[in-house]
Amino acid sequence: MPGICTGTRKVPVYGLSDRAHVSTSYVESHNQKMRQHMRRFTRLTAAHSKKAANHLHMLALYFMFYNFVKRHTSLRVSPAMASGIETRLWEMSDIVALIDARAPAPGPRGPYKQAA
Repeated sequence: MPGICTGTRKVPVYGLSDRAHVSTSYVESHNQKMRQHMRRFTRLTAAHSKKAANHLHMLALYFMFYNFVKRHTSLRVSPAMASGIETRLWEMSDIVALIDARAPAPGPRGPYKQAA
């Protein structure tokens, strides 16, 4: 069953934005892409994260994939390449290498429990 709206509130937003580029279609388009790529964001599904930390890790992996690995058809390159942050298209193995580099070294294994 979908969630129930419990209320709304209006909050003024200040700044100098270019009205030609203000549109909710950009946000809605990205929300749709997230729902298509991640089962956790599909509506009315049982796929979910039990811990907030796991959910945040999944989001981080998705954003790395979306910005560095995925070649976008409209750009013909990844967003990181289009913005000048990166010069090559990454592979998933590059992301795995980053994760492995930050992982702590495994410690010694504890004793086994004796079977009763």
